[in-house]
Amino acid sequence: MKRVSQLTALTFASGLACASSWATEMTQTLNVNQLGQQHGTVIDTRPSAFYNGWPQSLNGPSGHEPTALNLSASWLDNMSDQQLSAWVQQHQLTATAPVALYGSDNDIQAVKARLQKAGLNHIVTLSDALQNPARLQKLPHFEQLVYPQWLYDLEQGKSVVAKPAGDWKVIEAGWGAPKYYLLSHIPGAGYIDTNEVESEPLWNKVSDDQLKTVLAKHGIRHDTTVILYGRDVYAAARVAQIMLYAGVKDVRLLDGGWQAWSDAGLPVKRGTPARVKPEPDFGITIPGAPQLMLNMEQARGLLHRQDASLVSIRSWPEFIGTTSGYSYIKPKGEIAGARWGHAGSDSTHMEDFHNPDGTMRSAEDVAAMWKQWNITPDQQVAFYCGTGWRASETFMYARAMGWKHISVYDGGWYEWSSDPKNPVVTGARQPD
Repeated sequence: MKRVSQLTALTFASGLACASSWATEMTQTLNVNQLGQQHGTVIDTRPSAFYNGWPQSLNGPSGHEPTALNLSASWLDNMSDQQLSAWVQQHQLTATAPVALYGSDNDIQAVKARLQKAGLNHIVTLSDALQNPARLQKLPHFEQLVYPQWLYDLEQGKSVVAKPAGDWKVIEAGWGAPKYYLLSHIPGAGYIDTNEVESEPLWNKVSDDQLKTVLAKHGIRHDTTVILYGRDVYAAARVAQIMLYAGVKDVRLLDGGWQAWSDAGLPVKRGTPARVKPEPDFGITIPGAPQLMLNMEQARGLLHRQDASLVSIRSWPEFIGTTSGYSYIKPKGEIAGARWGHAGSDSTHMEDFHNPDGTMRSAEDVAAMWKQWNITPDQQVAFYCGTGWRASETFMYARAMGWKHISVYDGGWYEWSSDPKNPVVTGARQPD
């Protein structure tokens, strides 16, 4: 057999390497099947609203490509290089496997540049993105998390997807007097003080009779669509969850809250809320959905069960008993048998559930986070926190995700820790 000289072999190998490099450079697009064959990853560069299921036009496709991650170009200004690298690592992206992007040309280029800076080299465009509506995935109830432009178009009387069936109201929710609302709010929005729907000493919801009075005052019936937003998303979520318990059928959140509206550059208004005509007849008996709110005995009944989870939406330091999380709650610790559902860095933050712009993190990420603690959609799941706000936000997200058997343990850690007979645990621990 004729031997090949070392020089010839080296030249041949170099040629193959150059050809391979040239081929990689020339492969600017891959379709879904090709990407799957190469074990690649799809990334949707659009805002989370469109990823979740809102169509970008009345008759446009709804949802995202199967298994696609969401890395919106609009988040990039809020993500440091370290945060983006952490995102890449969390989603197990590597330099050797292809990453296919889709969205607008500008968004694709912006995300591509940042991913390349993070060390990913094989980045292409998904050639057949959003072309097969039957394969697209979305939040089962994406319409329950509205986005700013949709709300603005609704207020302008334009045709919108998932339009409310009847009367609708936009309401800002916050704690105390509407000091920020007076300076700037969404045009046409009313204002509700969270003190109207919860009260001391434990900040549980008010009685059903009081709740009926509050809803009448704000002109709300069971068939009124209520769209809530807040400077803090969980303030609006607390009010939303209580309204659902009362029996209001269609309650929605502005995903990302006031900040999302402000970032969108949409019109704002100053001044006091407009006078609301009271609605004396709620239309059904309150509570219309009593199963959405649990008391202490009902919460206790979920402990130590495989078919149920009592889920703590508190920071890790709260969960292990380093801090109570609140100046007015003295006991530290956690309900013995509760599972950790994540939250944020402290009792006033919810980073674990938020994208960099404050909108809801992808349902896939949230479900994976919960699954690590044996919290699954087939269970009966009740969320709680200190007094109900953070728990209500996760309740609203789980509801949008299509989880069917969900509720809030209203009393939370504040109520549980006030009874010395209730079992409490401290210290770091793993899922059961």
